[in-house]
Amino acid sequence: MKMTTITEAKAQLSRLIEEVQSGKSIIIGKAGKPVAVLSAYEADTTPRQLGGSWEGRVVIADDFDELPEELAQAFAGGDA
Repeated sequence: MKMTTITEAKAQLSRLIEEVQSGKSIIIGKAGKPVAVLSAYEADTTPRQLGGSWEGRVVIADDFDELPEELAQAFAGGDA
């Protein structure tokens, strides 16, 4: 792995990205100590799992999409 400073990384970012694309990893240091690693992005191709901690706990009523008449009147500016 190659180490570079923050100043060099800012000035040479395009070249460093080319190196990363060719398979290298770059360590970016500050005051001689490593603080970050520049490495290639690897897309997560695993299928997303649906569901979660609320699965099976939430029930949507059959009339969920129906607007009660008094509420419709209130939105229209009438008395509820």
